[in-house]
Amino acid sequence: MAVTEIASGEDMAGPTAVAEPSQARPAHEGILRRQSARESAARTYARALPIVPVRARGLTIEGADGRRYLDCLSGAGTLALGHNHPVVLEAIRKVLDSGAPLHVLDLATPVKDAFITELFRTLPPGLADHARVQFCGPAGTDAVEAAFKLVRAATGRNGILAFAGAYHGMTSGALEASGGAFDVRVARLPYPQDYRCPFGVGGPHGAELAARWTQSVLDDPKSGVPLPAGMILEPVQGEGGVLPAPDEWMRRMRRITADRSVPLIADEVQTGVGRTGAFWAVEHSGITPDVMVLSKAIGGSLPLAVVVYRDDLDVWEPGAHAGTFRGNQLAMAAGTATMAYVRENDLTARAATLGARMLQQLRSLAQEFSVIGDVRGRGLMIGVEMVDGEMEGEGETAEGKEPAGLLGTIGLGGPRGASAAVVPGTIPSPRPASPELAAAVQRECLRRGLIVELGGRHASVIRLLPPLTITDEQTTAVLDRLADAVAAVARSHGPDSERQRRHRRRGRGEGTG
Repeated sequence: MAVTEIASGEDMAGPTAVAEPSQARPAHEGILRRQSARESAARTYARALPIVPVRARGLTIEGADGRRYLDCLSGAGTLALGHNHPVVLEAIRKVLDSGAPLHVLDLATPVKDAFITELFRTLPPGLADHARVQFCGPAGTDAVEAAFKLVRAATGRNGILAFAGAYHGMTSGALEASGGAFDVRVARLPYPQDYRCPFGVGGPHGAELAARWTQSVLDDPKSGVPLPAGMILEPVQGEGGVLPAPDEWMRRMRRITADRSVPLIADEVQTGVGRTGAFWAVEHSGITPDVMVLSKAIGGSLPLAVVVYRDDLDVWEPGAHAGTFRGNQLAMAAGTATMAYVRENDLTARAATLGARMLQQLRSLAQEFSVIGDVRGRGLMIGVEMVDGEMEGEGETAEGKEPAGLLGTIGLGGPRGASAAVVPGTIPSPRPASPELAAAVQRECLRRGLIVELGGRHASVIRLLPPLTITDEQTTAVLDRLADAVAAVARSHGPDSERQRRHRRRGRGEGTG
C-alpha cells in the first residue's frame, strides 16, 4: 500500500491511502518498458518522469501505479486551468454533442468566430483595434515560422534579430532564432539578466548595456548585420532559465525597433493567458508589439497556434501560409472557455499574488541552502537555479556574492548607485551551474509526489509552472515538498549542513561561536 499526502482543494486531493491492485505495478512498468523500446530516442520528459498518468484533475495527476502527484509542469505551461477543468470539458462536450464538424481547414464557423472575438477582447489595446489573425499548424513553432515569413514578406528584408538563451521551437527557422542554434543565420543579441549578466553587472545597468549593444548593432554600418526583417523576443525567457525581461528594457526594444521600422515579434507561447500576472506578458511594460505568437494555453489544453499582427503587415498572397489542422474546432472551443474564465475570474491578479508569495518563500529557502544560487520569475512562472555549493564564484567571498558594480569604473555607478572604481577582473561571478544537483532535486521532488521541470542554459534551473487555479493550500504543499527535496539534496552535498545550523542559530538570536 502506497500512502501519499496530496494538497486539499480538489476531488482527488487530501491525505490519501491508495491501495495498489496486484496488477497495477506490472502494468505500469510494462507500459514504460514498451515506451522505451518503441518510441524515439528524442523523447524528453518521459526520461526524467517515469510515470504513467491515467487520471487528472486540476493540479493533481494519478499514475497507473496508484500514486498521486502535484503537477507543476502543466504541459510545459499549456494548462492554465489545470487538468480537465469543468469549463473546458463543458466546452468540448458542447461541440461534440452539437454535431458540428471537427475538421474545417480555414472555413468560418461559429466556434472560430467566438474564439477570435474572445482573443481580440484580451489583446493589448494598440493591437486589438488593428489586428489580423493567422491560424497555423497546431504547435507554437509553426506560428514562429509564420511570423518570420510574414515580416519578411512585409519588409522585403530577410534577417532576424534574436536573443541569447531564447527558445522559439523545434522547426528549422525557429531553431535558428533559439539559443542552441548551430548553423547561425540569425543575429544574436544579449538578453538582460541579473544573476549571470553577460556584462557582469546585472540590474538596470546591465539592461542598459544590452540595449546599447542592440542599438549599436543596428546603427553601425560595419556591424555585419543589415537592417533585419524583424526582432523576436520572449518577455520572459522560459527554457532559457526563467529570465523576466526588465520593463524598461522592453520599452527600449520597442523604441529601437519602431524608430527603424523593424517589426517587433513577441513570443507569448508560454507567457500568455495570465501566466506572468498579466494576461499577456508585454502588458507589464506597456508596449504594443507588431506581431504576437500565441500557442499552449490559448488552446485550453488542446493543440492550437496563431499569429496576431498589425493589419498593415497583412501582405500575404492566398495560401502563403497554411496547415491542414489549423481549423481545430475542439481546441478553439476549449481556448475560448479558458481565456474567458481567466479574464472573468481575474486569475491574472491571482497569479501575480501567489507568484510573489512563492518567490518570497523560495528566496528565504535560498538563504538557508547554498546550493540555490538564484530564485527568479514573474507570476506563476518561477525558476530556482541550482549551483555548486562547494565552489565560490570568481571574486566571490565567503560572506556574500553581491556584484561590486563594474559600471562604477565608467561613471554610471554600481548596482546601488555607488561610484567607487572597481579593479578590472575583481567582479564576483556566480558559482558554477549544477545540472547534477537540479536533476537530483527533480528526482527527490518526484519521490515526494511533486512534478517539476528543468530548464536553463545548463538544465540547472528547477522550473515551476503550476496552473493559475492552484489553491493556497496546494501552494503550501508544493513549497513544502520542494523545500524538503532541496534539503535532502543539500544534506548529501555537504557544506549546507553547517550553514543551516548557523542560519537556525541566528534565527534564535544565538551567537555563531
